[in-house]
Amino acid sequence: MDLSTITKAVGLLSLAFLFSCSGVQQKPGATAAQPATEAIRLNQIGFYPKAPKIAVVVGENEGDKFYLKTPDLSKTVYSGQLTDTKPAALSNRPTRVADFSEFSEPGVYVIDIPGVGHSYTFEIGPDVHEDVAAAALKGFYYQRMSADLPEQYAGKWPRPAGHPDNKVLVHPSAATAQRPAGTVISAPRGWYDAGDYNKYIVNSGISMGTLLSAYEDFPQYYKSQNLNIPESNNTVPDLLDETLWNLRWMLAMQDPNDGGVYHKLTAPAFEGMIMPADARKVRYVVQKGTAATLDFAAVMAQASRIYKNYEQALPGLSDSCLTAATKAWAWAQKNPDVVYAQDEMNKAYDPDVTTGAYGDKDFSDEFIWAAAELYTTTHNDSYYTAVNMLPDDKMLLPSWPQVRLLAYYTLLRNSNNLTPVAQHDIAEIKKRLVHFADELLDGTAANAYRTVMGKSKDDYIWGSSAVAANQGVALVQAYQITGDKKYLQSALSNLDYLLGRNATGYSFLTGYGEKSTMHPHHRPSVADGIEEPVPGLLSGGTNANAPKQDNCTGYTATSPDEMYLDADCSYASNEIAINWNAPLVYLAGAMEALQQEAGFSGAAQ
Repeated sequence: MDLSTITKAVGLLSLAFLFSCSGVQQKPGATAAQPATEAIRLNQIGFYPKAPKIAVVVGENEGDKFYLKTPDLSKTVYSGQLTDTKPAALSNRPTRVADFSEFSEPGVYVIDIPGVGHSYTFEIGPDVHEDVAAAALKGFYYQRMSADLPEQYAGKWPRPAGHPDNKVLVHPSAATAQRPAGTVISAPRGWYDAGDYNKYIVNSGISMGTLLSAYEDFPQYYKSQNLNIPESNNTVPDLLDETLWNLRWMLAMQDPNDGGVYHKLTAPAFEGMIMPADARKVRYVVQKGTAATLDFAAVMAQASRIYKNYEQALPGLSDSCLTAATKAWAWAQKNPDVVYAQDEMNKAYDPDVTTGAYGDKDFSDEFIWAAAELYTTTHNDSYYTAVNMLPDDKMLLPSWPQVRLLAYYTLLRNSNNLTPVAQHDIAEIKKRLVHFADELLDGTAANAYRTVMGKSKDDYIWGSSAVAANQGVALVQAYQITGDKKYLQSALSNLDYLLGRNATGYSFLTGYGEKSTMHPHHRPSVADGIEEPVPGLLSGGTNANAPKQDNCTGYTATSPDEMYLDADCSYASNEIAINWNAPLVYLAGAMEALQQEAGFSGAAQ
C-alpha cells in the first residue's frame, strides 16, 4: 500500500458497456431529463423489497414531503413525510430522512423532493446486491499477477501479465545458510495488495481469512456464483478458485528449510503509475517475521479444512496446507517476537526497502488466530491450550494488525464440532460478541445517516470503508448467533453507507452507482488509458487525517465524515486494497445469501 498506507462514478445511464463486460446486467428504466441532485444520499444500487429503505437529504429545504417516482418522473408510486431537520453531528449540516421502508413493489425508481430535485436511479427487488457481491469478488481477479487478463474475462480492462515473480531474490535481511542473500526463488501468482504492485503476507492474511470465512458461512451461495473467470466452469466454487490464486503464492513464501515465512515480496521502492507489464524492478523476499508466519499458519489451517472437500479436483492441497501451517506454527513457537521493523532493517541491509511496512509489535492476536484455526482443523487440544484464548473482554474490530476476532468467528461457526477444551469458552465468546454488536447498534437511530458506520469520528480512519464493512461482518455474526433481524438490518445499513448513504454522497465501489469513485489510487486504473476505473474495487473512503497523510491537494472538507477526494493522488482516502474488498465481499454476499431467510426478499423460509 503506497507510502506506508499501513498505519470511479460511472452512472447507470452510461454503464451499459461496463455491465456487459463485467458480467452484470444494466437495470431497466428511463431516467428524467434533468440530472439527479447530489443532495439526496442513498444506496445507489437499491433495496430489498421488505428491508429498510432510507434516503437522507442534505442541506436546507422547506418542503415536508418526498415522492417515490418512476425514473421519468411521470408516475408517483408512494409519498411520505420527511423527518424534521437535524444537524449532522460532525459537520453540523442540516439533514432530513426519507423513510420508504413500507413500500415494497419491485421496480426502478427515484426519490423526488420538491425544491431539491430527484435522486439517482435505484432498484427495489430481490437479489438487488447480487451484482455488487460478484463485482467485489471479481475485483480480486483484476488484481491477479503473473497472468494475462484477456478480454474474454476482463471485458474492457484486459492487460498482459505483469510480475512473473519466477526469479525473485532473497534479500540480505532474509538470508540463511541454506538460502544466502541473492538466492533466486520462484513465488508467482498472488494479488497486487492495493494500488501498488507488491505482495504482503500480513495483509493477505486478513484478506484470505475473511474470504474463506465467507465461504464457510455461506457455502451454498458461493457454489452457485459465477464470476466469469478462467476457472468458472470447473468443479470448484469461483471464490475458492480465486483465493487459490493467492494461496499458491503464499505457500511459496515459506522457507522450506525452517518453516518461517517471508514478510513480503516487493521491489525496493514503489513503481510509478505504469501498467504491470511495464513494471520491471528487481524483486525480493524480505525478512521473516512472527506476524507474517502466524497469519500464514492461520490461513493455511483454515484453507486445509475447506479445500479438503475438493480433494478430487485439488488432490493433496489440503494436506499441503496443513503441513505448511504446522511448520509455520513451530517456527513461531521458537521465534515468538520477531518484529518487522523496516527502518531498523534498512540501517543493517541493502538495498533499502521503502514499500508498505505492515509493521506490528503485538503478536498475541496472531497467536490466538493461528491457534484457533489449527485447533479447529486438527481437533488437537494442544493448539487451543497453547494460548490464552480470552486474555481480556475486548472485542476489537478486525484489521490487518488486529485479527483476534477472526479466531472467535471460526470457533463460533464450528462450535458444534469442537472438543470439550473449547466448549467452556463458547458461551462467553457468544455473550461478548452479542454485547459488541449491541454497542455498535447503540445510537444508530440518532445518527444523521442512520448507519452504524459513523457514530464516532474515530470511524473515519485510513481505510474507513473497511471499518464499515467489518462492522457489517460482525453484525452478521451476531445475527447468526441470535437470529435477531435487527443485527442484519443494521449490517445492511453499512452496505447502504458504502454504496452512497454517507456524508460524501459517493458510492465507494468502482463501477457501481451514478456517483461512484472514478479516480482511485490504483496503478492499472490510472495507466490503462480507459476512462472508467477497473470495476469492483472498494475505495478506502473518508479519512479525517487524509490531508496530513498524503501529498494530494484539493481537499476542501473540514468535517471528518466528508474528508474524501476522488483523485488518484489521494492515496490516504482513495486507494484500494484487498483487505478492504474482502469484508465487502463477505457483507454483500451475506446479504444475498440471507435475504430470503431474513424476509428481506419478501418471502421468509
